[in-house]
Amino acid sequence: MANDQAMKQIRVEKLTLNIGAGKEQSVLEKGVHLLKQITGINPVKTITQKRIPGWGLRPGLPIGCKITLRREDAKKLAKRLLVAKNNKLLIENFDEEGNISFGIKEYIDIPDTKYDPKIGIMGLQASITLTRPGFRIKRRKILKRTIPRKHRISREEAMSFMKDTFGVKVGDEE
Repeated sequence: MANDQAMKQIRVEKLTLNIGAGKEQSVLEKGVHLLKQITGINPVKTITQKRIPGWGLRPGLPIGCKITLRREDAKKLAKRLLVAKNNKLLIENFDEEGNISFGIKEYIDIPDTKYDPKIGIMGLQASITLTRPGFRIKRRKILKRTIPRKHRISREEAMSFMKDTFGVKVGDEE
């Protein structure tokens, strides 16, 4: 019985920060500078695979930047990002697999982040991925399997984890 409880423990696997810039390279450079300022790590540029003439996109064009943090670094930064959202999330921020995504309209709302005139006012998207022990079976090389439905993280479990771990209010709660 104790092993069942250990396998049900939810934890933060990773935190991904993303800034989409489209075809504007100046916005992309500002986004790269912003992510480096927030995390201290160089972000990776995302490159388009499709041609969309109406948007001026072609394959190989950098259109955004992202950064992924794991373990303790992810938890520390997630706390700062949630303070920027006043520790409130909507039910729509949670998906059916237990992942959380939310946007921050202005980076100056994040604690310990100073306004930089080179960047101006800019927002970013944050995604928190939750995991449980045993989730490795979907990524391992030998005997890959899908995660059983009863072991997946539901929306309700993700909401209660965020309430307990980060003190987040969900929805219209007071």
